[in-house]
Amino acid sequence: MSSTGASAEVVERLTRLRQHQQDGKRSPHKPLLVLLALGQFAQTGSSRLEWNVVEERLGRLLAEFGPPRRGTPHPEFPFTRLRSDLVWQLSRDVPNDSLSSLCEEPVTGQFVDDIETALEQDPGLIAQVARDLVEEQFPLTIAPDVLSAVGLDPGLVFRASGMAPVKPEARKRSSQWRHQVLEAWDQSCAFCGFDGQSDGAPVGIEAAHVRWFNFGGPDELDNDLALCSLHHKLFDRGVLGLSGGETVVVSSTFSARTDEGKRVYDLHSRMLRPRPGTALPSNEYASWHSQEVFRGMTLAS
Repeated sequence: MSSTGASAEVVERLTRLRQHQQDGKRSPHKPLLVLLALGQFAQTGSSRLEWNVVEERLGRLLAEFGPPRRGTPHPEFPFTRLRSDLVWQLSRDVPNDSLSSLCEEPVTGQFVDDIETALEQDPGLIAQVARDLVEEQFPLTIAPDVLSAVGLDPGLVFRASGMAPVKPEARKRSSQWRHQVLEAWDQSCAFCGFDGQSDGAPVGIEAAHVRWFNFGGPDELDNDLALCSLHHKLFDRGVLGLSGGETVVVSSTFSARTDEGKRVYDLHSRMLRPRPGTALPSNEYASWHSQEVFRGMTLAS
């Protein structure tokens, strides 16, 4: 197999992981572990990670970027189960999901030998795999935060992989979608009303999906909002949400000390007021966001 073919095979193996993603449910556990190992390789030349490091760092990543599930994160699940994808190995045999076995004595995990060799021979693979994973698992508002958290430079990842071919099966975005969304919301933030312009063009206003595009969210006006850059990011991070598709809610996990930060509290219970004729987000997509993105409980009204 040519070096190009070998590299393509490695990308395929690391980005086609077995995940439980039925009915649009998010399950980024294995991808986050692969990203963490890629960050380790970029910094040390080896993907080897001790379990106690993974327990802390992957647990933190799952709590921050994973879906809002009840209970504590379970980093032991991907740490043991990634072996079934034939890309990961442990220094000693451990039953799947067994936290007690992992804690009995030291154990490390790392990519299998041929993947380690491929990453050594073609360092550009790190950026390509990392970009493919974050674009598949997260919206672009969050992707740089995830990359930084695993020890990868977002600028280098996207710059180095910028010429990588788009997967043929990837869904195509509508070329008119952003324009249609901004027009539907009068080129202003649906949450706070910000409507800044420069030379007549909106600045700091972005088209946002309620149900994420990479999790089946369509480019349709009942799945979209125009949001300022700040509130778009807070919406995708689960700090802001929707109740019934028409009322803004703020997560009780959010806190602020300054007057500027506390303005986010003022958004709680605010009704959306779209341009006449503009569809509000549907209950279906708002419910997906509540279940898969919004964090914790809402503030008390």
